[in-house]
Amino acid sequence: MQPRTALDTLVKRRLKEWGQRPPGVKPARRKEAWLRGRPSDDESRICNPYLKIPGSTRLRTLPDGLWLNFGGTFAEPFVDILAVEACSTIQNLLDKRSRFAPSTHSLLCVCPIEWLRAPVAADDPTPRWKTTGVILHEPFLDVAIPVREMRVLYGLKSDHYRGFARHQLPHAHEFFVPMEALTKENSGDDPALRELISRTSVASNFLSP
Repeated sequence: MQPRTALDTLVKRRLKEWGQRPPGVKPARRKEAWLRGRPSDDESRICNPYLKIPGSTRLRTLPDGLWLNFGGTFAEPFVDILAVEACSTIQNLLDKRSRFAPSTHSLLCVCPIEWLRAPVAADDPTPRWKTTGVILHEPFLDVAIPVREMRVLYGLKSDHYRGFARHQLPHAHEFFVPMEALTKENSGDDPALRELISRTSVASNFLSP
């Protein structure tokens, strides 16, 4: 258990260095409003965004990393998400894949009121809700926003990664990297990782003349 805990801690430490916008993500054709929902800068705070099925009060998905790109209008907001999951075992991978499997269910991203009211970063006092561009007034309750599109980046141990690449077929929303790509120092500056993450953007589906 201790090695797994240490690995989770290291992954989250690296993900914190990625900033409010995932590294390598291409600009979209619309106005963007990226915010990092997980991991938190302050480990003592537990009021971070999470994912759930509408109506569920117990089963929540808490990715190791979660970036939200808010869009839409005040009347019809939505959020595109990039989730990052570090999987130390195959069973862990299967469990996490099932949470993001294609489904006819709707998926909601719940943004706690404390998170929305908090500053974007230590050097930016702007409340997060103002930067979303889709929340008209300061919220007094948690805000649940429909997920329009999701991409998931899985980090696997080297032997698991090689086996998966050889024998399995990813879904269209899934991307895989060796765990070392996430845990190494300055991982967000790695050109290969940035290039992979750039393909998670909706903008990558369009021709850029």
